[in-house]
Amino acid sequence: MTGKGREGADMMERRNVEMFCGKGVRAGTLEVFKLFYHGVDGKRNGVGVILKEEYSKSVVEVKRVSDRVMIVKVEVEGMMINVISVYAPQVDCEMEEKERLWSE
Repeated sequence: MTGKGREGADMMERRNVEMFCGKGVRAGTLEVFKLFYHGVDGKRNGVGVILKEEYSKSVVEVKRVSDRVMIVKVEVEGMMINVISVYAPQVDCEMEEKERLWSE
């Protein structure tokens, strides 16, 4: 993992964060964290969920809805947790792109 993904994992470790959603991170593993990522062309959009390794072993489902929406389902202590990562279009994006997000 490099760049923003590494920065995110470092921050998670320092602040004792166990689950984190972010934009623009890339797939990989960094010591005690696992990253789930989805993006189309690798240049625009893309979302990711970083989980502490202990939770990554409890992932039940990863649903990549689009390059802007991703759902990771994790079972923790008998409870199902849906971690939803969404990257909304910027203000200057076309209205069509914004409406497409809401339909997803």
